[in-house]
Amino acid sequence: MADVSVRTATPDDVAEIARIHRDTWRTAYRDLLPEEVLAGIDVAETAGAWAGVVANGQVLVAAEGRWLVGFCVAGPAPAAEVARADGSLPADADTTALVSVLVEPRWGRRGHGGRLLAAAAERLREAGAGRGIAWVPEADRSSVGFYGRAGWDPDGTVRTLDAGGRPLREIRVSGGLTPPPPG
Repeated sequence: MADVSVRTATPDDVAEIARIHRDTWRTAYRDLLPEEVLAGIDVAETAGAWAGVVANGQVLVAAEGRWLVGFCVAGPAPAAEVARADGSLPADADTTALVSVLVEPRWGRRGHGGRLLAAAAERLREAGAGRGIAWVPEADRSSVGFYGRAGWDPDGTVRTLDAGGRPLREIRVSGGLTPPPPG
């Protein structure tokens, strides 16, 4: 097995995070999002947004050898993200984290996503979080399956986003931040 690792992203990683974001969306979401939306993802513009998130220490990166292959953003979930469909907040709203894992498809099925999620869960637990949530396109069977294998299941909350004039239905998955069983 190649040398694999997960670490906190640094400012030097921002351009590569933005590239991974663009390339992964263009591959994974080509059937879900309009072509003009995917073509409009500008690495330089996205890097500016990622720089602030990286500066807050909320991004982990996965590497295989010398290549960055994916990343995970994890931090406290804003109330709007954790609210139930009726707008009410669950009792654990203050200890719920919002997580997003993205691994380039060409580096998929090598455990990078699982390592990123496990590392994020550990950090979130240490910060007092007890549960994580993630939003995924309902039609993205790969991501739904990934979170499901980690014990994160749809919690019944859905939203529909405007994706360049095309509706994109997302489901919220939710799961514990407990360490995976050994082995």
